[in-house]
Amino acid sequence: MLQAALSGGAGFREVGEILVGLKYENAIRSVPGAAHTIYELLWHLEFVQRQLLGEAAGQEIDWQEQASWWPRETPSEAEFGRLLRDLQVNLAHAQMLAESPSALAQGALLDLAVHSAYHWGQVVQLRRQLGDWPAPGWGA
Repeated sequence: MLQAALSGGAGFREVGEILVGLKYENAIRSVPGAAHTIYELLWHLEFVQRQLLGEAAGQEIDWQEQASWWPRETPSEAEFGRLLRDLQVNLAHAQMLAESPSALAQGALLDLAVHSAYHWGQVVQLRRQLGDWPAPGWGA
């Protein structure tokens, strides 16, 4: 159940489905009234993934001292591609940990699942507002 909560398919669409067909141009476009772009949400998701995976591994994370929870500038298309790859790699790592988590890892992974579900929903909503949902290539 924890694995499904991390990657989607239980409470929200699978992450791969959410990201399919997402173009750089749409990811960096602002939506009137929205606090963040899709890129900013994905950057934030990956940032928190890294922090919570570190916590799951026993690293001491000082959440108050983090320099920035949100990106400060628009990425290049190559940086955006790396971000998408890192999101998938971190997600695979989280799912692997979720197979048989320690008590420490379980708490961090539950936090990650709840945090991520919220933001994945925002990504879908922004794609809808941009006219980019259902995602191209998705069997809707």
